[in-house]
Amino acid sequence: MNETLFLALMDPAGAPAHPLIFLVLGVVTFALHIAAVALLLGTLVLAIRGAIFSRDAYAQRLARPAAFTAKFVVGMVIVLGVAPLLFVQVVYDPFWYTSSMLSAGWTLAFLVLVLAGYLALYVFALANDEGGENAGPGLRRASWLVVSLIVFIAGGWVIHSLSTQLLLPSEFMQWYAPQGRVDPSGRALHYSSIPRLVFFLGLAFPITAAWLFGMRAYLLGSQERDGGYIDYLEMTGRRTAFIGGIVLLVSGAAWMLTLPASMQWFASSIWPWAGLVPVIFFLALPALQKKRRLCIPCNYGMFLMSIVMTIVLAALREVLRYGTLLQAAGYDAMQYKVNFDLPSTVIFFVTFLLIGGVALAYMIRLAWQAGRPQGAMTVSAGTERLGTAAVALLLAWVAGYFIIGIATITGAG
Repeated sequence: MNETLFLALMDPAGAPAHPLIFLVLGVVTFALHIAAVALLLGTLVLAIRGAIFSRDAYAQRLARPAAFTAKFVVGMVIVLGVAPLLFVQVVYDPFWYTSSMLSAGWTLAFLVLVLAGYLALYVFALANDEGGENAGPGLRRASWLVVSLIVFIAGGWVIHSLSTQLLLPSEFMQWYAPQGRVDPSGRALHYSSIPRLVFFLGLAFPITAAWLFGMRAYLLGSQERDGGYIDYLEMTGRRTAFIGGIVLLVSGAAWMLTLPASMQWFASSIWPWAGLVPVIFFLALPALQKKRRLCIPCNYGMFLMSIVMTIVLAALREVLRYGTLLQAAGYDAMQYKVNFDLPSTVIFFVTFLLIGGVALAYMIRLAWQAGRPQGAMTVSAGTERLGTAAVALLLAWVAGYFIIGIATITGAG
């Protein structure tokens, strides 16, 4: 393989900051994205089970908040999916570009699948919007939930294949010109690892279990009177977490055993053993929950720790990608050319941390207060001030965007 080819394909403009920043941000944002994906799939399964397949009154009751959670989370999945993709394009652009062009038809199909899954979920939501998630157990047009689940899984399979193809640069020429004949159609997905796909989809079990524990704590805090429903949430969460731990352990081991030759260095390194830490945590989640079942903050802590463990798994995924491309193509992402741009770096972090952080804090605080009282909710003065600040910061950001843009264009002219 001509290693200088990939170096020549690097963006001559370089990165606006050190590549390590983009690698770290890529890990964090991918972890948040895959956690949102896991919660989306898990809540869809719970909604489908309660609305279509179960006659249990509590399963049917759970179906409605699960379905409405899925509707909310799908927006997070899409928004949080943009950031890690952009960071991949910045640092690994020669490989991502090649992979997406070799399967260009599927790259476009992915967008169609996401749109179709999104629309299917909202067709369902429009049929059940009267009274929101508290309107009762009955759900109409629940078959649209099944359509949404299938389509989203198909979309996950496509993006999984595109992401794994970029790790096999030695196969690019064979995929582009099989048997010496150029195939520019982009109709084929050239590589998939079923154990890897199952591993990341399997995160739906523990993440959804943690959501169930958090929901249980939320209802306890709002003085839910139906103790049977509270117990059902805990039982379902513990069972789901245990199944998830087994799925992750088995699929993770199968993934390591079936790695291609260019990635086998990872299986024989210490890194997979580090991956056992989050898997063991997910396996132990039912026992941890049982021990802390009366501690409401601990229930929320389970969800936060699940996110932390997902970040650990995302970091190991990045190690695999970094090391494989370094060995297979001599491509060191840390040596990416840097043309430091202070204004764009400052704008990014101000947007990400300040504006996004305040808006997120407002939504979390509002949701927390909504679950505390019985009956009508009264928004506190502090929450109102936080909401006002979130809107003011967003308006300031939009104004700043146009001011900086106009100034830049005027100065360039």
